[in-house]
Amino acid sequence: MAKPISYAVLRVNPSVCLRDSNGQEEKAAAHASAEATSVSAEPGREAPQSAATVSYMRVSSQGQRLDRQAEEIYREVGTPDKEFTDKVSAAGHADRPGLDACLDYLRAGDVLVVASIDRLARSMVDLRRIVDAVVDKGAQVRFVKESLVFGAGSDPRSDLMLGILGSLGEFERAIIRERQAEGIAAAKKRGVYKGRKPALSRGQIDQARQLKSEGVAVTEIARRLGVHRSTIYRALAD
Repeated sequence: MAKPISYAVLRVNPSVCLRDSNGQEEKAAAHASAEATSVSAEPGREAPQSAATVSYMRVSSQGQRLDRQAEEIYREVGTPDKEFTDKVSAAGHADRPGLDACLDYLRAGDVLVVASIDRLARSMVDLRRIVDAVVDKGAQVRFVKESLVFGAGSDPRSDLMLGILGSLGEFERAIIRERQAEGIAAAKKRGVYKGRKPALSRGQIDQARQLKSEGVAVTEIARRLGVHRSTIYRALAD
């Protein structure tokens, strides 16, 4: 029985021959030389994709709209390849699932576009953390309102401006909180302050306690009742 012949996959150049596994020579049509080339593909690995433009938008409550931010972003970069949104206040430590998914999605070469700094971060520390996370992935973040772009090898002046604008944003939020506190104090003095509507009704608090006694995790209780974990912790502590 003839011995099977195996061949290497070659790219032909003028000067060399092809050899089979038995040592027999066959002249290449162009007389030539060849350089072994890998043509196998690893199964299951996706082909590299081109860089994407990704947008992130946030409003503080369900009743607010994203139209203004979307308009600014579309005017700056056109329609993004992927959009992520959150409807949650910048105050406190509420989860931002849209932002988390956005950061997970980003890859090297992508550009994250945000209407303004205050739509992305809660504080200067938060801002620095998010920007660093984007840059570490080899992506860029662009703030439309501030006309700033951050990526690997950013201009030091841009880093300085980021710190200044982030600090101003923190200062502005502190002033707003102070004015709110003053307004509440004045309303209480006049006897017209009703306070914030409770996040949970008495029935929901009883339900939360029942679920907790059954061994249900606080995170799951919060999900079922549509509130943050901290709200459940406070309700259970009362």
